[in-house]
Amino acid sequence: MQSSPSASLGAYSDEELIQRLPGFTNHYATVNGVRLHYVEGGQGPVLVCLPGWPQTWFSYHPIAAELARHFRVLIVDVRGMGSSDKPAAGYDKKTMARDIYELLQQLGIAKASLLGHDIGGMVAASFAFNHPEATEKLILADGAHPSEGMRQMSLLPAPGAFAEKMDGQYPYAWWMAFNQVKGLPEQLLAGRFQYVLDYLFPYVMLDDSCMSAFDRALYAAVYNQPENIRAANAWYQAFNQDIEDANTYGRLSMPVLGIGSYVSYGYLKMSLPYMAENAQVIGILDSGHYMFEEKPAQVLEAVLGFLNALQQV
Repeated sequence: MQSSPSASLGAYSDEELIQRLPGFTNHYATVNGVRLHYVEGGQGPVLVCLPGWPQTWFSYHPIAAELARHFRVLIVDVRGMGSSDKPAAGYDKKTMARDIYELLQQLGIAKASLLGHDIGGMVAASFAFNHPEATEKLILADGAHPSEGMRQMSLLPAPGAFAEKMDGQYPYAWWMAFNQVKGLPEQLLAGRFQYVLDYLFPYVMLDDSCMSAFDRALYAAVYNQPENIRAANAWYQAFNQDIEDANTYGRLSMPVLGIGSYVSYGYLKMSLPYMAENAQVIGILDSGHYMFEEKPAQVLEAVLGFLNALQQV
């Protein structure tokens, strides 16, 4: 096995983290001009899992073991994330989806289902739009493809809607604008990313105690690196291109499931029928954005039920 770019992270390196997920192994593959890190476990139909900001593959650890009882699970650090390469360009979701498609091709996988959370949901949706022949089913957890509606997001919060917890009716995601700025965030946040996490998790989660101290320290260690901040922000800086691409897509024909927290359920309920011919939306309304940590059992019930893989234990 090739050496890991995360080796310098010590207890938070991929080699150490994989010990917390029995049955899974680390892998690296060069596809579409980038080296991707992914972990793999289980057998059966292939399920590709894509994480979001500001996390890594490890965000799937609350549900990965159970998923692996039913599927061959691949959890991928997308371009710019974790131990995957962080090139200067290619952060539009169409290119990132091509990364995943070429990974599957390299592994000899003709068709897979995809589960994406947050930014990972955007990449998963782009994969389905651009590679429908390789998409069995699509699951979007609190994240869908960038659309024209993003341009209507308010710079200022609605009166009374910006408090300690994100407002489900008038969500104010200030980082969508902050992450557009080039060069400055990595200067301000290098070595200080814990401050972002200390604010973000309580703001977008109903019970942020579900995000463990270990998980917080891990994500801080990863995103403390200037190049990691720069690459993650590039996911956001590509939204204009993503919206242009979205305007060229037709509706998806494969089955699509949206899983929405109290923050995004309404948005997914409204938007997914326009995006897909065969869409359903489930709300986990007693959870915030990081639902894998807050409500893993409910997420598993939704995912396994949708994929027709729910079996008697």
